[in-house]
Amino acid sequence: MTIEYTLKDLPDVAQKILSNVKSKIVLFDASMGVGKTTLIKEICKQLGVKDVISSPTYSLVNEYHGDQGLVYHFDFYRIEDEEEAYHIGFEEYLDSGNWVFIEWPEKVHNLLPNQVSLIKIELSDNGNRALTYKMV
Repeated sequence: MTIEYTLKDLPDVAQKILSNVKSKIVLFDASMGVGKTTLIKEICKQLGVKDVISSPTYSLVNEYHGDQGLVYHFDFYRIEDEEEAYHIGFEEYLDSGNWVFIEWPEKVHNLLPNQVSLIKIELSDNGNRALTYKMV
């Protein structure tokens, strides 16, 4: 599935993602500033999260309460190695059965389960975002 979108399309894009992902563990692959956190914020809103949603760049993980249970949002941009993720109990979050959204998943590649949903976001020449979804 590939979608080209703008900011005004985010609610529809988030709904399509939630309707099509096969795993509650969702990886977000994109360059800095392309809109990973912005998209995750909208997905969290669609899941009924009322909390303030922000990037967990310094805390590594934010926990939100939604209508469908807990949502975990990871940002691994600042970690040096997978050991840091391992020491915060990352695998327990993955095994929780809750939604898990991961920015910079390449930093924890060896800790990820076999079946995850991958969202790749790229900046289009016209300034829109191009989103591609697949199971990996």
